[in-house]
Amino acid sequence: MEGYWLFLVLLVSALLLGFLSVLFALVWVFHYREGLSWDGGSAEFNWHPVLIITGFIFIQGIAIIVYRLPWTWKCSKLLIKFIHAGLNTIAMILAIVSLVAVFDFHNAKNIPNMYSLHSWIGLTAVIFYTLQLVLGFAVFLLPFAPVSLRASLMPIHIYSGLLIFATVIATALMGVTEKLIFALKTPAYSTSPPEAIFVNTLGLLIVIFGALILWMATRPHWKRPPEQNSKIQQPNGGTPEGTEEESTMTDCSNTDKSDVEFNSEAAARKRNLKLDEPIYKELKQLNVLSFAVLICREKEKCFITMYISLLFFVCQ
Repeated sequence: MEGYWLFLVLLVSALLLGFLSVLFALVWVFHYREGLSWDGGSAEFNWHPVLIITGFIFIQGIAIIVYRLPWTWKCSKLLIKFIHAGLNTIAMILAIVSLVAVFDFHNAKNIPNMYSLHSWIGLTAVIFYTLQLVLGFAVFLLPFAPVSLRASLMPIHIYSGLLIFATVIATALMGVTEKLIFALKTPAYSTSPPEAIFVNTLGLLIVIFGALILWMATRPHWKRPPEQNSKIQQPNGGTPEGTEEESTMTDCSNTDKSDVEFNSEAAARKRNLKLDEPIYKELKQLNVLSFAVLICREKEKCFITMYISLLFFVCQ
């Protein structure tokens, strides 16, 4: 792997920043806010930032770069696909629960829903993320989609995934700023109290984490090697991959070999039929069954000759 040590440094840094972001979110809601609960109060709202940062940012970021981990290149690509889909599924579930917490809190406090730009973009991101996950599962995991369809949708799948990830980070920054403006009255947010500085630092951690993930996910020399992902996975739902998400399995090469052998066998049978045409003409004048036994030298040839000779025998 080219630039292995740089990749390793960036990966460790991203993981550290991701863990710190989740830790900062927990410290924020437990130390500066009301903690966590599910009672329709402010503590229920606090599930929203915690789950968004944990699932929609940190776990989604890890899911994006799971294909880039060089230690997984010797593993089955189908296994990595399931890990990728599983992490994204967890992120989606946490994001949906966080939305439920917000709507429940707003309804309990008679606060209007969906009036801010943060809510508009956030809900749109969740909807498109869900569609991305469902379509990705249907196209790239299930074995029904044609290879041409997978190849054509792969660039769109990659681009939309990165776009959604960047959009989620931007929406989270708007959300924490909006929360601080509403929550900090005395002292006000504009006076930079300790909570404001702490949460602003959380925002910086999220931005740097996202930047590292996007950098690692877009470096072409850190892709899964072509010899590992250029094969077509037929029965197990893989895809031809020139990009990050493409699949490879040893089973697929066996399937391709069997198809080639089948075609070769069919061609050989056609050639044998042409070579044996003079023999079939003589069958009309001779004892068909005895003659077929004499000329059987190969198993396949014997089967074809016996079959044709029986047809002639019945016709006579």
